[in-house]
Amino acid sequence: MDPNRISLRPFKLSDADDFFSWAKDERVTRYVRWNPIPSREAALKHIKEVAIPRPCRRSICLDDRSIGDVSIRPESGSERHLARIGYALGSEYWNQGIMTVAIKMAISSVFKELDYVVRVEALVDEENKGSQRALEKVGFQKEGFLRKYAFNKGKIRDMFIYSFLSSDEIM
Repeated sequence: MDPNRISLRPFKLSDADDFFSWAKDERVTRYVRWNPIPSREAALKHIKEVAIPRPCRRSICLDDRSIGDVSIRPESGSERHLARIGYALGSEYWNQGIMTVAIKMAISSVFKELDYVVRVEALVDEENKGSQRALEKVGFQKEGFLRKYAFNKGKIRDMFIYSFLSSDEIM
């Protein structure tokens, strides 16, 4: 995949059809906190009420078409040095290196735009091997295993915690 075809940008209302095409897929939403989007109308509402109001949430675009999203959310107060990353990608784009490129782009921009952020953390379900590989390709360090750490979709899940520091080198 040519990385020049991949970009990150704010969501637009005109992304509703593209967003719906991947956000309705249970394979895509399996490990994220939100459920599959059930209709185009719900996709439009989600973009309007959830994605657009959160400037840290960006659409992953291939030739300017939304195929996924990445969010790096900074914490506040005494934890403002810390940010958390989350992401999803349409299943037809898995295993093509797109998520690795998108994570690299997001990490680069957060450290440039928010000079007070020195650490980005990722929590990854123990079963989500694809996400673990993507983070490791970027240079995230696996720091530990968190037993029964996160409640998601009716279950308490085991998670791995990864980190990337502003002083780390993107691979």
